[in-house]
Amino acid sequence: MKTLLLRCLAAAACSAAVLASAQTVYPTKPITIVVGYPPGGSTDLMARTLGTELSTRLGVPVVIDNVGGAGGSIGAQKVVRAAPDGYTLLVGANNEIAISRLVSASVKYEIKDFTPLGLIASQPMLLVASAKSGVKNLDQFMAQVKANPGKFSYGSSGVGTGLHLAGEMVKDQGGLFLTHIPYRGVAPLVNDLLGSNIEFGVFVLSSGLPYVQNGQMVALGTTEQKRSAVTPQIPALAENPKLKGIDISTWFALMGPANLPEPVASRLKKALGESLQSPDLRKKLEASGSAIAPLNVDMPKFLAEETLKYKKIVDFAKIKE
Repeated sequence: MKTLLLRCLAAAACSAAVLASAQTVYPTKPITIVVGYPPGGSTDLMARTLGTELSTRLGVPVVIDNVGGAGGSIGAQKVVRAAPDGYTLLVGANNEIAISRLVSASVKYEIKDFTPLGLIASQPMLLVASAKSGVKNLDQFMAQVKANPGKFSYGSSGVGTGLHLAGEMVKDQGGLFLTHIPYRGVAPLVNDLLGSNIEFGVFVLSSGLPYVQNGQMVALGTTEQKRSAVTPQIPALAENPKLKGIDISTWFALMGPANLPEPVASRLKKALGESLQSPDLRKKLEASGSAIAPLNVDMPKFLAEETLKYKKIVDFAKIKE
């Protein structure tokens, strides 16, 4: 019995040593960052820009895996199911991390199924009017919609997206009756706005700004409490007394599967923090309309607060897929 006990203790010690060694040298092979959207979008840009910096700091290649579908949730699900070893990560937005499960019964994962590693950046959303609508500013928008309840529509890139929730927040706080038209992505929404088939739309700032700058759309306001440093000429919707409670953005975070070993999570958090201080990364992301996230955000608290905010909007608008 004594011999068996000694053998068990020796085996446990050996296993612990191997695990400690593996964690100490992490990473030893390429890391995959999953993006739940096709190449070319704002989340993809975020992942590729961050991936370059992480590769430099971690000393291994970082590969981007675009797994599009279901508003980013298919890619998120892939990460949830991955081994918790630090070699499969998610660069995701609030859509797939916090909102999707509130609006779709088919999304089975929850925030607790991830290891939050940190925020990367955020962007406000932008409420716009078609240039041919005749609406030139937020006051005109409010007056026209109020005077014609149910006549006008606004578009977003899909049911249950952050853009949809931002539009519903405007409706709720402004006491407005607007019909939501969901599109399968940004491109068809742009086409309908340019063709005056719809009057208003909500975009991520970086997606809508080029059309404002060339005069094809009219910016009515951004969705964070304060004006964006990238577009100080565009008022925040919250500057209107009737919309003062509007504060919603598209944010991006680095997440791993649940139960990442602490040494691995700490290594990734350190590399993320260093990456966010890179002048090259900051230049690229700020040029796209993003604000770099502050360091050392309390992620569990942040995610809980954001989820509560989204749930209130989802419940108000009765959003379900």
